[in-house]
Amino acid sequence: MTDRPTAPDPRPPHPAPDATPDLSSHDPDWWRQAVVYQIYPRSFADADGDGLGDLRGITRRLTHLSALGVDALWLSPFYPSELADGGYDVADPRDVDPRLGTLDDFDALVREAHRLGLKVIVDIVPNHTSHQHVWFQEALRAGPGSPARDRYVFRDGRGGSGELPPTDWQSVFGGSAWQRVPDGQWYLHLFAAEQPDLNWDHPDVREDFRTTLRFWSDRGVDGFRVDVAHALTKDLEEPLRDLGDHAAGGETALVDFAPGTHPFYDRDETHEIYRDWRKIFDTYTPPRTAVAEAWVPGARRALYARPDELGQAFNFEYLEAAWDADELRQVITDSLATAQTAGASATWVLSNHDVVRHASRLTLPPGTDTNAWLLSGGNAPAVDPEAGLRRARAATLLMLALPGSAYVYQGEELGLPEVADLPTSVLQDPIWEQTGHVRKGRDGCRVPLPWTTTGPSYGFGANGAWLPQPPSFAAYAVEAQDGVEGSTLELYRTALRLRRKLTDGETLSWAEETPEGVLQFDRGDGWRCVTNLSGEPVPLPAGEVALTSAPLSGGHLPPDTTVWLTR
Repeated sequence: MTDRPTAPDPRPPHPAPDATPDLSSHDPDWWRQAVVYQIYPRSFADADGDGLGDLRGITRRLTHLSALGVDALWLSPFYPSELADGGYDVADPRDVDPRLGTLDDFDALVREAHRLGLKVIVDIVPNHTSHQHVWFQEALRAGPGSPARDRYVFRDGRGGSGELPPTDWQSVFGGSAWQRVPDGQWYLHLFAAEQPDLNWDHPDVREDFRTTLRFWSDRGVDGFRVDVAHALTKDLEEPLRDLGDHAAGGETALVDFAPGTHPFYDRDETHEIYRDWRKIFDTYTPPRTAVAEAWVPGARRALYARPDELGQAFNFEYLEAAWDADELRQVITDSLATAQTAGASATWVLSNHDVVRHASRLTLPPGTDTNAWLLSGGNAPAVDPEAGLRRARAATLLMLALPGSAYVYQGEELGLPEVADLPTSVLQDPIWEQTGHVRKGRDGCRVPLPWTTTGPSYGFGANGAWLPQPPSFAAYAVEAQDGVEGSTLELYRTALRLRRKLTDGETLSWAEETPEGVLQFDRGDGWRCVTNLSGEPVPLPAGEVALTSAPLSGGHLPPDTTVWLTR
């Protein structure tokens, strides 16, 4: 980081490579109905053969994204990190982890992406830093009561000698949200102990993140995904409040609090920060975009997506919805209304780096405890891979037909299932250790991608991969699907090409007469999407078939199938 009193950064504050074109200037609203491809850098492609994905590996594979037809790529953190939380423990948000490359490698990635017509979005992690961050190390050295500790949330403990945490607040990853340091004080960490929370009341914190936003914007970045966007500001007035049954946090913890008043989630003051950021975004031509990861109810989510704040927010209700026509219709209707209230476009996502891949998740029986399923190695209940892939393909065509932005997680275009049977000896997610081996964590959706049908890591790199890939990955590899009619990869390519051609406006209209268990809506005048979520075939509506997720049967739409019709 720059502007640190204890460790001046010799780099120019806002290096802007002249060779980086700003292709997004052709349409400043490109994000409103974009398809964004999420890359988890350590699992995408490994250029140097060390088993860990890197920036040069991503650059070499950008033609895959261009051929796929997406509009933008979103990079999960690639910053210096000890990987206590998969890179979301950031030691320096204005540099590249040397295991993943250099700033020159990043600049080369942006140039190549823009040459191919792809926008670049990067993750920004404002709620916390790594405990290796220069500020936190300074705070540890400085001791209780020092100005350096004011940048974080340090407090004395309770009990006769301060041996008890300051409050009963719980970490999202399990256990107390407080960690004691050798001098007896405690610091707040809503996530892993290696991720101390910042104090957003401190002017140094606010100014440093302004610098970070400019740093990457000046390097050609088109937008930002804001991690844990709802947790920045906290009520730190003494005495701090215990939360009792709501100590664990999360969206459910917000239920019994008046909107905006929870001690550390979704507080009203958080929006002051994003209004300040918007002023920075708007100094660029075109304005830089942003999307909030805010695990809050829809009405509150709309606040983050307002045009004078971040502009867009992830819609997790859609991701969490069951494979049920009535529930999905309600979620879609509500999500579109929420986005319209904010003046934003809706967002849709089926998988990401934090959840079980939808090719497995959507075929689990309703109410399945996914953690218990993962602990069983994916055997209780057993999942039929073919049935899961069929439902995933249908869900994808449904999502891509909806108005708004679609976010695609790396590997879903290959139909990758969750790797549920990873042995516990290889797990990297801190959730496994922090919960005392109660929750298996998120490694199963982060297994490196297969590019070829053979090789020590199926083309991911010259050697092995940091998480083991199952032999079944060979059949899902890009090489196995490229140019193969009916493959999931070709389905995505065709769907994205047609979507670009057919998209018209940001609304849909539901069909008035629809069979039970079927979703049917029109986009504009000539594009109809029909998804059969029932257990029986239904008659195919009138129209010319443009694309189907599975073969049709005698004028009928089979179960777990989506069709796009044109008129």
